[in-house]
Amino acid sequence: MTTVDLITGFLGSGKTTFMKIYVRYLMDKGHKVCILENDFGAVNVDTMLLGELSDAGCGIEMVAGACDRDCHQRRFKTKLIAMAMSGYDRVVIEPSGVFDVDEFFDTLRESPLDRMYRKGSVITIADPTLGEVSPHSDYLLASQAAVAGTILFSRIENSGEEAEPTLLRIKKAMERIRSDRDPFSYYIAKPWSSLTNDDLAAISESGCKEADFIKLHSENDGYDSVYFMNIDPEVPQLKETAENILHDKSCGDVFRIKGFTKQNDIWYEINASRISTEIRPISSGQSVIIVIGEALDKNRISEYFKS
Repeated sequence: MTTVDLITGFLGSGKTTFMKIYVRYLMDKGHKVCILENDFGAVNVDTMLLGELSDAGCGIEMVAGACDRDCHQRRFKTKLIAMAMSGYDRVVIEPSGVFDVDEFFDTLRESPLDRMYRKGSVITIADPTLGEVSPHSDYLLASQAAVAGTILFSRIENSGEEAEPTLLRIKKAMERIRSDRDPFSYYIAKPWSSLTNDDLAAISESGCKEADFIKLHSENDGYDSVYFMNIDPEVPQLKETAENILHDKSCGDVFRIKGFTKQNDIWYEINASRISTEIRPISSGQSVIIVIGEALDKNRISEYFKS
């Protein structure tokens, strides 16, 4: 049977960055690995960021959104069947940050997947810099932490003390959904550059817990995305525009802006959140900017890109 891991966490928490570290570790251990990008939007930007793993022999597949829930779940199941039949012994799923973890467990119970896959580890990435979010987003974070084998903190600089306020927040959110797990008992907070093979082995073997908690309705919850195709704003302009949108409440509750722009035959990746905006050169891309959040005002956001 193929072992399947799930790397979850809120939008912009660092899932793709950790994915690169984790999959490298698995491949170095001799596993034949395939990544499944199960994204919320119609264009999967994160897939393009994993090219270096593809070059190293890792399989990369994608299920994008932009269809109804049933259609998305059928695509998800079909991809998993094809991957198991391709001879991979380890599949790592990176979903959107607004992913409902029940979809993962429910899908693996269905035939024939129940005979093809065994559940590996659920790894929830927690961002200590995450600001205030809506009650529903708070629920998603709590539900992801409630089933995790490991809560792994991103953006830790030194001793990991900065993780404690977020752990308290997660604990309170888990109490609200009646989860009896204590997140203080299964977290790791250290700079990712200092993660050892022993750390990664412990994470890969930490498993998951199909915990009991109050299930909140997740369909039609207001999450949305706005796409801008075939535009290539200059880097300084794009940085300013992204930061303005993120802090303009008339645009809605914007969590993340990501995508690519091309300048002088060089591709640049943008990954912006309310805390930071990163723009860096990248080997390849696609002319697309994606804005993700809740209750988005598409017309207002479009005004920023009209020029």
